[in-house]
Amino acid sequence: MSEARINALVKTRDGLRMAADAIDEYLEIMAPAGVKQASAASAVKEETFNILTFELQKGERLGDYATASKKNNIPDKWAQAFNILRQANAAINNRYHGRNYEFAYWIYQERIFRQKLKTT
Repeated sequence: MSEARINALVKTRDGLRMAADAIDEYLEIMAPAGVKQASAASAVKEETFNILTFELQKGERLGDYATASKKNNIPDKWAQAFNILRQANAAINNRYHGRNYEFAYWIYQERIFRQKLKTT
């Protein structure tokens, strides 16, 4: 494949990602609460994340949490979990979890973070 075609594919991919991110943002703002809850109910099984090796951390602001890095995990298992979180736009202020999850997950700088959910 020529370099020009590869560059065109890369630009197309990046443009589609930007469009998907914009649509996700629009839906987050405009979707009724019931639709948002339905997407949380369709979360993958937590086992997808529990299979990873996490290292315990403690921070002044976050308290107890754990991180998983690519180098300390099976590459395809880590990539699968990372991609799920990336597609869900999981960030510290938009944590990913399902209905019966023990932890909430997010990504930051090529690491997967998790923190125990508060029980009420």
